[in-house]
Amino acid sequence: MKLRKITFALLSVLVLTVACKDDEETVVLEERDKAEVYAEDIAEIEEFLSTHTYNYDEFDFNNLYSLGNDAYEIVFDTISAENNNLDAISLLDRPELMSKIVTEDDIDYTLYYLNLREGLGDVVHSLDAVGVLYEGSLLDGEVFDSANIVNAPFNLTNVGSTFGVITGFREALIEFKTRDSFTENGDGTYVNHNFGIGAAFIPSGIGYFSNVTTSISAYSPLIFKFDLLTRLDTDYDGDSIPSYLEDLDGDGDGSNDDTDEDGFANYVDNDDDNDGVLTTNEDIDGDGDPTNDDTDGDGIPNYLDSDSTESN
Repeated sequence: MKLRKITFALLSVLVLTVACKDDEETVVLEERDKAEVYAEDIAEIEEFLSTHTYNYDEFDFNNLYSLGNDAYEIVFDTISAENNNLDAISLLDRPELMSKIVTEDDIDYTLYYLNLREGLGDVVHSLDAVGVLYEGSLLDGEVFDSANIVNAPFNLTNVGSTFGVITGFREALIEFKTRDSFTENGDGTYVNHNFGIGAAFIPSGIGYFSNVTTSISAYSPLIFKFDLLTRLDTDYDGDSIPSYLEDLDGDGDGSNDDTDEDGFANYVDNDDDNDGVLTTNEDIDGDGDPTNDDTDGDGIPNYLDSDSTESN
């Protein structure tokens, strides 16, 4: 199955929002209490982190941005006598394991993520589109999805009929940066360099929660391993301003920026100051960028200033 079809935000408890292969039947169950499920999920995730390790000895921590690390792949393994690795350091005790709080539906979720290297390329915003090499699995190691979609970036945020990714995956990806270069091999393939490398351990409340497929059962914590390769600007409202620039307070959440207080966030509002002039038409100098046009010189661009109604 392709990530674009399955990794978007949950829209409703009544409507199924997960789609997989055409021959996979999908079902929505009666939802359980989210706080109760989260308590179970985080216990399962922390148990996994305490009983599993990864191939950290194959990663060059002394030279993060090396060609060798460009080819590195994360491999998880159970710590056991059978695996002859009882002296391995668990994921929970590795310094590369980080966490952040993600609040959704009034619940503070702990999102653990493994940060092997941040990347040297572009910063990623939650309103961007990104190209990622990824693999999604359950805690038991069963892989439910994988792809290399560097040349077909997917949106991180769900907007209208445009699907994004699940909250937990998005919130992990924005902690990393993209590649800074690539080398062509001469045969149509190429090698990416200096991109972010990581993995996310996602409670179901910021995953698929009660949505189920033949690959993912309800209330399943998930793991995504990923290489973050590219990013693209989005412009959801077609107003000539990249969506990430409409996050005016820079908090990473575009939904709480609504200049004209009309109930539509700026990144989905093509008239941000509600002055009757479309934002794209407030590009007075015609350079394709309305953000640098301030006719009355008050420090507020025309497209955010209802007192400035000039149009191009």
